[in-house]
Amino acid sequence: MKLRKILFAVAALTGLGVAHAQTRPEDVKTFTLPNGMKFLVLEDHSIPTANMYLFWKVGSRNEVHGITGLSHFFEHMMFNGSKNYGPKQFDRVMEANGGSNNAYTNENVTVYTDWFQKDALETIFKLESDRIGHLTIDPKMVESERGVVLSERSTGLENSNYRVINELVQSVAFQEHPYMFPVIGFESDIKSWTQADLENYFKTYYSPNNATVVVVGDIKYEVVRKLADQYMAPLAARALPPKIRTVEPPQNGERRVTTYKDITTPNVLLAYHVPETAHADYYALDLLSSLLSSGNSSRLVKSLVMDTTIASTVFTGLDNGFDPTLFAVYGVAGDNISAPDLEKAIEKQIDMIIQNGVTDSELQKVKNQKLMEFYRTLETINGKANSLGTYDVFFGDYKKMFEAPENYKKVTADDIKRVAGQYFTERNRTVGYLLPEKSK
Repeated sequence: MKLRKILFAVAALTGLGVAHAQTRPEDVKTFTLPNGMKFLVLEDHSIPTANMYLFWKVGSRNEVHGITGLSHFFEHMMFNGSKNYGPKQFDRVMEANGGSNNAYTNENVTVYTDWFQKDALETIFKLESDRIGHLTIDPKMVESERGVVLSERSTGLENSNYRVINELVQSVAFQEHPYMFPVIGFESDIKSWTQADLENYFKTYYSPNNATVVVVGDIKYEVVRKLADQYMAPLAARALPPKIRTVEPPQNGERRVTTYKDITTPNVLLAYHVPETAHADYYALDLLSSLLSSGNSSRLVKSLVMDTTIASTVFTGLDNGFDPTLFAVYGVAGDNISAPDLEKAIEKQIDMIIQNGVTDSELQKVKNQKLMEFYRTLETINGKANSLGTYDVFFGDYKKMFEAPENYKKVTADDIKRVAGQYFTERNRTVGYLLPEKSK
Protein backbone atom coordinates (compact mmCIF):
# COMPACT_ATOMS: atom_id res chain seq x y z
CA MET A 1 0.00 0.00 0.00
CA LYS A 2 3.01 2.26 0.14
CA LEU A 3 3.20 4.86 -2.62
CA ARG A 4 6.51 3.58 -3.96
CA LYS A 5 5.07 0.07 -4.08
CA ILE A 6 1.92 1.31 -5.80
CA LEU A 7 4.08 2.94 -8.46
CA PHE A 8 6.20 -0.19 -8.72
CA ALA A 9 3.12 -2.36 -9.16
CA VAL A 10 1.97 -0.21 -12.07
CA ALA A 11 5.42 -0.11 -13.65
CA ALA A 12 6.04 -3.82 -13.24
CA LEU A 13 2.85 -4.77 -15.05
CA THR A 14 3.16 -2.31 -17.91
CA GLY A 15 4.63 -3.00 -21.31
CA LEU A 16 2.88 -6.33 -21.70
CA GLY A 17 1.36 -5.36 -25.03
CA VAL A 18 4.85 -5.19 -26.48
CA ALA A 19 5.71 -8.48 -24.83
CA HIS A 20 2.75 -10.04 -26.57
CA ALA A 21 3.53 -8.48 -29.94
CA GLN A 22 7.33 -8.69 -30.11
CA THR A 23 8.68 -10.96 -27.39
CA ARG A 24 7.31 -14.48 -27.45
CA PRO A 25 7.19 -16.94 -24.55
CA GLU A 26 9.67 -19.17 -26.35
CA ASP A 27 12.17 -16.27 -26.50
CA VAL A 28 12.59 -16.58 -22.74
CA LYS A 29 14.98 -19.40 -21.86
CA THR A 30 14.88 -20.90 -18.40
CA PHE A 31 16.99 -23.22 -16.30
CA THR A 32 17.27 -24.18 -12.67
CA LEU A 33 20.62 -24.99 -11.08
CA PRO A 34 21.01 -28.11 -8.92
CA ASN A 35 20.93 -25.83 -5.85
CA GLY A 36 17.46 -24.58 -6.82
CA MET A 37 18.34 -21.10 -8.13
CA LYS A 38 16.04 -20.34 -11.05
CA PHE A 39 17.08 -18.27 -14.09
CA LEU A 40 15.05 -16.52 -16.78
CA VAL A 41 17.13 -15.31 -19.74
CA LEU A 42 15.97 -13.08 -22.57
CA GLU A 43 18.36 -12.02 -25.30
CA ASP A 44 17.80 -8.44 -26.53
CA HIS A 45 20.55 -7.13 -28.77
CA SER A 46 19.02 -3.71 -29.44
CA ILE A 47 21.63 -1.93 -27.31
CA PRO A 48 25.01 -3.14 -25.91
CA THR A 49 23.81 -3.30 -22.30
CA ALA A 50 22.24 -5.88 -20.03
CA ASN A 51 20.76 -6.26 -16.59
CA MET A 52 20.37 -8.80 -13.83
CA TYR A 53 17.37 -8.71 -11.49
CA LEU A 54 17.47 -10.98 -8.44
CA PHE A 55 14.07 -11.57 -6.85
CA TRP A 56 14.37 -12.95 -3.33
CA LYS A 57 11.16 -14.23 -1.76
CA VAL A 58 11.63 -12.41 1.51
CA GLY A 59 9.89 -9.31 2.80
CA SER A 60 8.20 -8.02 5.92
CA ARG A 61 5.58 -10.81 5.71
CA ASN A 62 8.39 -13.18 6.76
CA GLU A 63 9.10 -11.28 9.96
CA VAL A 64 7.76 -11.55 13.49
CA HIS A 65 7.60 -9.18 16.43
CA GLY A 66 11.10 -8.48 17.67
CA ILE A 67 12.85 -8.68 14.30
CA THR A 68 10.67 -6.47 12.11
CA GLY A 69 12.63 -4.55 9.48
CA LEU A 70 15.28 -7.22 8.91
CA SER A 71 14.30 -7.79 5.27
CA HIS A 72 14.81 -4.11 4.52
CA PHE A 73 18.00 -4.03 6.59
CA PHE A 74 19.64 -6.66 4.41
CA GLU A 75 18.94 -4.46 1.43
CA HIS A 76 21.54 -2.20 3.10
CA MET A 77 23.90 -4.92 4.31
CA MET A 78 24.21 -6.60 0.92
CA PHE A 79 26.28 -3.61 -0.22
CA ASN A 80 28.54 -3.57 2.82
CA GLY A 81 31.15 -6.21 2.28
CA SER A 82 31.68 -9.87 1.43
CA LYS A 83 34.59 -12.29 1.29
CA ASN A 84 36.31 -10.81 -1.77
CA TYR A 85 34.86 -7.30 -1.80
CA GLY A 86 35.06 -4.93 1.14
CA PRO A 87 32.45 -2.41 2.29
CA LYS A 88 31.15 -0.25 -0.60
CA GLN A 89 33.32 -2.23 -3.07
CA PHE A 90 30.24 -3.70 -4.74
CA ASP A 91 29.26 -0.24 -5.97
CA ARG A 92 32.80 0.79 -6.84
CA VAL A 93 33.61 -2.30 -8.89
CA MET A 94 30.31 -2.08 -10.71
CA GLU A 95 30.76 1.62 -11.49
CA ALA A 96 34.31 0.97 -12.69
CA ASN A 97 32.78 -1.46 -15.17
CA GLY A 98 30.24 1.09 -16.40
CA GLY A 99 27.39 -0.30 -14.31
CA SER A 100 24.96 0.82 -11.63
CA ASN A 101 22.55 -0.85 -9.25
CA ASN A 102 19.63 -0.41 -6.93
CA ALA A 103 17.38 -2.46 -4.68
CA TYR A 104 13.93 -2.38 -3.11
CA THR A 105 12.08 -4.24 -0.39
CA ASN A 106 8.36 -4.60 0.18
CA GLU A 107 6.06 -6.88 2.11
CA ASN A 108 6.73 -9.84 -0.16
CA VAL A 109 10.11 -9.60 -1.90
CA THR A 110 13.53 -8.03 -1.85
CA VAL A 111 14.84 -7.27 -5.34
CA TYR A 112 18.38 -6.33 -6.35
CA THR A 113 18.86 -4.71 -9.75
CA ASP A 114 22.13 -4.50 -11.69
CA TRP A 115 22.56 -2.59 -14.97
CA PHE A 116 25.81 -2.92 -16.90
CA GLN A 117 27.70 -3.03 -20.19
CA LYS A 118 27.51 -6.47 -21.78
CA ASP A 119 31.24 -7.10 -21.30
CA ALA A 120 30.80 -6.86 -17.52
CA LEU A 121 28.51 -9.89 -17.23
CA GLU A 122 31.11 -12.11 -15.58
CA THR A 123 32.01 -9.35 -13.13
CA ILE A 124 28.35 -9.10 -12.10
CA PHE A 125 28.21 -12.85 -11.50
CA LYS A 126 31.35 -12.60 -9.35
CA LEU A 127 29.91 -9.74 -7.31
CA GLU A 128 26.51 -11.33 -6.78
CA SER A 129 27.74 -14.83 -6.00
CA ASP A 130 30.25 -13.47 -3.48
CA ARG A 131 27.70 -11.53 -1.44
CA ILE A 132 25.16 -14.35 -1.61
CA GLY A 133 27.62 -16.98 -0.47
CA HIS A 134 29.94 -14.96 1.74
CA LEU A 135 28.23 -11.82 3.05
CA THR A 136 30.14 -10.12 5.84
CA ILE A 137 27.87 -9.22 8.74
CA ASP A 138 30.44 -7.13 10.56
CA PRO A 139 29.18 -5.80 13.94
CA LYS A 140 30.67 -2.33 13.32
CA MET A 141 29.00 -2.10 9.93
CA VAL A 142 25.76 -3.36 11.46
CA GLU A 143 25.77 -0.52 13.98
CA SER A 144 26.52 2.02 11.27
CA GLU A 145 23.68 0.81 9.05
CA ARG A 146 21.35 0.48 12.03
CA GLY A 147 21.75 4.20 12.54
CA VAL A 148 21.09 4.84 8.85
CA VAL A 149 17.86 2.83 8.96
CA LEU A 150 16.67 4.54 12.15
CA SER A 151 17.26 7.90 10.49
CA GLU A 152 15.49 6.70 7.33
CA ARG A 153 12.49 5.66 9.40
CA SER A 154 12.17 8.90 11.34
CA THR A 155 12.84 11.08 8.30
CA GLY A 156 10.35 9.13 6.21
CA LEU A 157 7.59 9.56 8.76
CA GLU A 158 8.45 13.24 9.12
CA ASN A 159 8.47 13.96 5.40
CA SER A 160 5.67 11.71 4.15
CA ASN A 161 2.15 12.11 5.43
CA TYR A 162 1.17 9.06 3.42
CA ARG A 163 3.68 6.88 5.27
CA VAL A 164 2.29 8.01 8.62
CA ILE A 165 -1.32 7.19 7.82
CA ASN A 166 -0.47 4.08 5.80
CA GLU A 167 1.57 2.54 8.60
CA LEU A 168 -1.27 3.11 11.05
CA VAL A 169 -4.03 1.82 8.76
CA GLN A 170 -2.04 -1.25 7.76
CA SER A 171 -1.46 -2.16 11.41
CA VAL A 172 -5.20 -2.05 12.05
CA ALA A 173 -6.49 -3.55 8.79
CA PHE A 174 -4.43 -6.67 9.53
CA GLN A 175 -5.02 -8.08 12.99
CA GLU A 176 -3.17 -11.39 12.58
CA HIS A 177 -1.26 -11.59 9.28
CA PRO A 178 2.29 -10.17 9.17
CA TYR A 179 1.22 -7.69 6.50
CA MET A 180 0.54 -5.60 9.58
CA PHE A 181 4.26 -4.82 9.87
CA PRO A 182 5.83 -1.73 8.26
CA VAL A 183 8.52 -2.75 5.79
CA ILE A 184 11.11 -0.58 7.48
CA GLY A 185 10.32 -2.14 10.86
CA PHE A 186 9.40 -0.83 14.30
CA GLU A 187 11.85 1.54 15.95
CA SER A 188 12.31 -0.59 19.07
CA ASP A 189 13.00 -3.69 16.96
CA ILE A 190 15.56 -1.87 14.80
CA LYS A 191 17.39 -0.82 17.95
CA SER A 192 17.44 -4.32 19.42
CA TRP A 193 18.35 -6.70 16.56
CA THR A 194 21.12 -9.04 17.69
CA GLN A 195 24.01 -10.50 15.72
CA ALA A 196 22.33 -13.90 15.95
CA ASP A 197 19.08 -12.45 14.56
CA LEU A 198 20.93 -11.14 11.51
CA GLU A 199 22.95 -14.28 10.85
CA ASN A 200 19.95 -16.59 11.23
CA TYR A 201 17.77 -14.45 8.99
CA PHE A 202 20.36 -14.33 6.24
CA LYS A 203 20.93 -18.09 6.34
CA THR A 204 17.20 -18.72 6.24
CA TYR A 205 16.21 -16.50 3.32
CA TYR A 206 19.31 -15.91 1.20
CA SER A 207 19.59 -19.48 0.04
CA PRO A 208 19.88 -19.90 -3.74
CA ASN A 209 16.69 -21.98 -3.89
CA ASN A 210 14.76 -18.94 -2.63
CA ALA A 211 15.72 -16.73 -5.60
CA THR A 212 14.61 -16.10 -9.17
CA VAL A 213 17.24 -14.40 -11.33
CA VAL A 214 16.30 -12.57 -14.53
CA VAL A 215 18.97 -11.63 -17.09
CA VAL A 216 17.94 -9.52 -20.08
CA GLY A 217 19.94 -7.68 -22.72
CA ASP A 218 22.82 -8.02 -25.14
CA ILE A 219 23.96 -11.38 -23.81
CA LYS A 220 23.94 -15.00 -24.98
CA TYR A 221 21.95 -17.66 -23.17
CA GLU A 222 24.86 -20.10 -23.38
CA VAL A 223 27.19 -17.61 -21.71
CA VAL A 224 24.70 -16.89 -18.91
CA ARG A 225 24.29 -20.62 -18.33
CA LYS A 226 28.06 -21.16 -18.21
CA LEU A 227 28.63 -18.31 -15.75
CA ALA A 228 25.72 -19.46 -13.59
CA ASP A 229 27.23 -22.94 -13.44
CA GLN A 230 30.62 -21.46 -12.57
CA TYR A 231 29.63 -18.88 -9.96
CA MET A 232 26.13 -19.65 -8.66
CA ALA A 233 25.96 -23.45 -8.76
CA PRO A 234 28.62 -23.87 -6.01
CA LEU A 235 26.41 -21.96 -3.56
CA ALA A 236 24.95 -24.48 -1.15
CA ALA A 237 21.18 -24.86 -1.01
CA ARG A 238 19.51 -24.90 2.38
CA ALA A 239 16.04 -25.86 3.55
CA LEU A 240 13.39 -23.56 2.11
CA PRO A 241 12.04 -20.95 4.52
CA PRO A 242 8.94 -21.92 6.48
CA LYS A 243 5.63 -21.09 4.83
CA ILE A 244 3.48 -18.34 6.28
CA ARG A 245 0.69 -20.23 8.01
CA THR A 246 -1.24 -17.28 9.42
CA VAL A 247 -4.41 -16.45 7.49
CA GLU A 248 -6.07 -13.09 8.07
CA PRO A 249 -9.71 -13.79 9.03
CA PRO A 250 -12.46 -11.94 7.15
CA GLN A 251 -13.05 -8.44 8.48
CA ASN A 252 -16.58 -8.19 9.82
CA GLY A 253 -16.89 -4.54 10.70
CA GLU A 254 -15.44 -1.17 9.83
CA ARG A 255 -12.31 -0.13 11.71
CA ARG A 256 -11.31 3.49 12.23
CA VAL A 257 -8.08 5.11 13.37
CA THR A 258 -7.02 8.72 13.80
CA THR A 259 -3.64 10.31 14.32
CA TYR A 260 -2.27 13.86 14.23
CA LYS A 261 0.62 15.74 12.64
CA ASP A 262 1.68 19.30 11.88
CA ILE A 263 -0.12 19.51 8.53
CA THR A 264 -2.48 22.04 6.94
CA THR A 265 -5.37 19.87 5.72
CA PRO A 266 -6.64 16.40 6.63
CA ASN A 267 -5.50 13.22 4.91
CA VAL A 268 -7.90 10.28 4.50
CA LEU A 269 -7.05 6.68 3.66
CA LEU A 270 -9.58 3.93 2.98
CA ALA A 271 -8.25 0.37 2.75
CA TYR A 272 -10.30 -2.61 1.56
CA HIS A 273 -9.27 -6.25 1.79
CA VAL A 274 -8.88 -7.86 -1.64
CA PRO A 275 -7.46 -11.20 -2.86
CA GLU A 276 -3.84 -12.04 -3.58
CA THR A 277 -2.27 -11.01 -6.88
CA ALA A 278 -2.64 -14.44 -8.49
CA HIS A 279 -6.43 -14.38 -7.96
CA ALA A 280 -8.75 -14.22 -10.99
CA ASP A 281 -10.19 -10.88 -9.81
CA TYR A 282 -6.81 -9.15 -10.06
CA TYR A 283 -7.35 -7.75 -13.55
CA ALA A 284 -10.79 -6.31 -12.78
CA LEU A 285 -9.48 -4.71 -9.58
CA ASP A 286 -6.47 -3.27 -11.37
CA LEU A 287 -8.70 -1.70 -14.01
CA LEU A 288 -11.03 -0.44 -11.29
CA SER A 289 -8.06 1.35 -9.74
CA SER A 290 -7.40 3.06 -13.08
CA LEU A 291 -11.07 3.97 -13.48
CA LEU A 292 -10.98 5.66 -10.09
CA SER A 293 -7.73 7.62 -10.27
CA SER A 294 -5.74 7.27 -13.50
CA GLY A 295 -5.78 10.61 -15.29
CA ASN A 296 -7.83 13.78 -15.04
CA SER A 297 -10.96 12.12 -16.42
CA SER A 298 -10.97 9.31 -13.84
CA ARG A 299 -13.86 9.25 -11.37
CA LEU A 300 -12.08 10.48 -8.26
CA VAL A 301 -9.65 12.92 -9.86
CA LYS A 302 -12.33 14.57 -11.98
CA SER A 303 -14.95 14.90 -9.25
CA LEU A 304 -12.71 15.72 -6.29
CA VAL A 305 -9.77 17.60 -7.83
CA MET A 306 -10.59 18.91 -11.30
CA ASP A 307 -14.26 19.91 -10.94
CA THR A 308 -14.15 20.89 -7.26
CA THR A 309 -11.63 21.72 -4.56
CA ILE A 310 -12.65 18.88 -2.26
CA ALA A 311 -9.20 17.30 -2.62
CA SER A 312 -5.81 18.55 -3.72
CA THR A 313 -4.57 15.01 -4.34
CA VAL A 314 -6.25 11.63 -4.71
CA PHE A 315 -4.95 8.25 -5.82
CA THR A 316 -5.69 4.56 -5.52
CA GLY A 317 -3.39 1.58 -5.37
CA LEU A 318 -3.63 -2.18 -5.45
CA ASP A 319 -0.95 -4.00 -3.50
CA ASN A 320 0.94 -6.92 -4.95
CA GLY A 321 0.71 -9.79 -2.51
CA PHE A 322 1.39 -13.48 -2.13
CA ASP A 323 -1.53 -13.40 0.30
CA PRO A 324 -4.80 -11.42 0.36
CA THR A 325 -3.83 -7.77 0.48
CA LEU A 326 -5.28 -4.23 0.42
CA PHE A 327 -6.76 -1.84 -2.11
CA ALA A 328 -6.04 1.72 -0.97
CA VAL A 329 -7.87 4.97 -1.68
CA TYR A 330 -5.99 8.04 -0.46
CA GLY A 331 -6.91 11.71 -0.55
CA VAL A 332 -5.58 15.02 0.74
CA ALA A 333 -8.35 17.48 1.56
CA GLY A 334 -8.55 20.88 -0.05
CA ASP A 335 -8.68 24.08 1.97
CA ASN A 336 -11.52 24.20 4.52
CA ILE A 337 -12.56 20.61 3.73
CA SER A 338 -12.97 18.29 6.71
CA ALA A 339 -11.91 14.66 6.79
CA PRO A 340 -15.54 13.42 6.95
CA ASP A 341 -16.44 15.59 3.94
CA LEU A 342 -13.55 14.16 1.93
CA GLU A 343 -14.42 10.62 2.99
CA LYS A 344 -18.06 11.10 1.94
CA ALA A 345 -17.00 12.47 -1.44
CA ILE A 346 -14.79 9.41 -2.03
CA GLU A 347 -17.53 7.03 -0.92
CA LYS A 348 -20.03 8.72 -3.21
CA GLN A 349 -17.94 7.93 -6.28
CA ILE A 350 -17.37 4.35 -5.17
CA ASP A 351 -21.10 3.88 -4.47
CA MET A 352 -21.96 5.19 -7.93
CA ILE A 353 -19.87 2.42 -9.47
CA ILE A 354 -21.38 -0.20 -7.14
CA GLN A 355 -24.90 0.91 -7.99
CA ASN A 356 -24.63 1.99 -11.63
CA GLY A 357 -21.41 0.43 -12.88
CA VAL A 358 -19.26 2.05 -15.56
CA THR A 359 -19.82 2.56 -19.26
CA ASP A 360 -18.21 0.35 -21.88
CA SER A 361 -16.45 3.37 -23.38
CA GLU A 362 -15.10 4.40 -19.98
CA LEU A 363 -13.76 0.89 -19.42
CA GLN A 364 -12.28 0.70 -22.90
CA LYS A 365 -10.44 3.95 -22.28
CA VAL A 366 -8.58 2.59 -19.26
CA LYS A 367 -7.87 -0.65 -21.11
CA ASN A 368 -6.25 1.42 -23.84
CA GLN A 369 -4.26 3.33 -21.23
CA LYS A 370 -3.06 0.05 -19.76
CA LEU A 371 -1.88 -1.20 -23.12
CA MET A 372 -0.01 2.04 -23.77
CA GLU A 373 1.69 1.63 -20.41
CA PHE A 374 2.58 -1.90 -21.48
CA TYR A 375 4.25 -0.64 -24.65
CA ARG A 376 6.25 2.02 -22.83
CA THR A 377 7.65 -0.34 -20.22
CA LEU A 378 8.67 -3.20 -22.46
CA GLU A 379 10.51 -0.84 -24.76
CA THR A 380 13.36 -1.12 -22.23
CA ILE A 381 15.32 -4.14 -21.06
CA ASN A 382 14.67 -3.05 -17.48
CA GLY A 383 10.93 -3.12 -18.02
CA LYS A 384 11.20 -6.58 -19.53
CA ALA A 385 13.27 -7.91 -16.65
CA ASN A 386 11.06 -6.43 -13.96
CA SER A 387 7.87 -7.65 -15.64
CA LEU A 388 9.17 -11.17 -16.26
CA GLY A 389 10.34 -11.49 -12.68
CA THR A 390 7.16 -10.02 -11.25
CA TYR A 391 4.93 -12.40 -13.16
CA ASP A 392 7.06 -15.41 -12.36
CA VAL A 393 7.14 -14.62 -8.65
CA PHE A 394 3.64 -13.25 -8.04
CA PHE A 395 1.60 -15.09 -10.67
CA GLY A 396 3.59 -18.31 -10.53
CA ASP A 397 4.87 -18.38 -14.10
CA TYR A 398 6.51 -15.80 -16.35
CA LYS A 399 4.40 -17.14 -19.24
CA LYS A 400 1.33 -15.60 -17.63
CA MET A 401 2.76 -12.22 -18.56
CA PHE A 402 1.95 -13.02 -22.16
CA GLU A 403 -1.66 -13.79 -21.21
CA ALA A 404 -2.16 -10.46 -19.45
CA PRO A 405 -3.37 -8.41 -22.45
CA GLU A 406 -6.12 -10.93 -23.13
CA ASN A 407 -7.01 -11.10 -19.43
CA TYR A 408 -7.44 -7.32 -19.33
CA LYS A 409 -9.41 -7.42 -22.57
CA LYS A 410 -11.86 -9.97 -21.14
CA VAL A 411 -12.84 -7.76 -18.17
CA THR A 412 -16.37 -6.45 -18.64
CA ALA A 413 -18.29 -3.57 -17.11
CA ASP A 414 -20.26 -6.18 -15.16
CA ASP A 415 -16.97 -7.51 -13.72
CA ILE A 416 -16.07 -4.01 -12.54
CA LYS A 417 -19.43 -3.57 -10.87
CA ARG A 418 -19.21 -7.01 -9.28
CA VAL A 419 -15.77 -6.59 -7.70
CA ALA A 420 -16.62 -3.09 -6.49
CA GLY A 421 -19.74 -4.39 -4.79
CA GLN A 422 -18.01 -7.47 -3.42
CA TYR A 423 -14.94 -5.86 -1.88
CA PHE A 424 -15.76 -2.17 -1.32
CA THR A 425 -18.11 -2.71 1.61
CA GLU A 426 -18.29 -0.88 4.91
CA ARG A 427 -17.59 -4.07 6.87
CA ASN A 428 -14.49 -4.78 4.80
CA ARG A 429 -12.76 -1.44 5.15
CA THR A 430 -10.42 0.37 7.50
CA VAL A 431 -10.57 4.17 7.48
CA GLY A 432 -7.69 6.31 8.66
CA TYR A 433 -7.63 10.04 9.36
CA LEU A 434 -4.47 12.10 9.61
CA LEU A 435 -5.54 15.43 11.10
CA PRO A 436 -3.80 18.75 11.72
CA GLU A 437 -2.51 19.17 15.26
CA LYS A 438 -4.96 22.01 15.90
CA SER A 439 -7.83 19.54 15.53
CA LYS A 440 -6.53 17.45 18.41
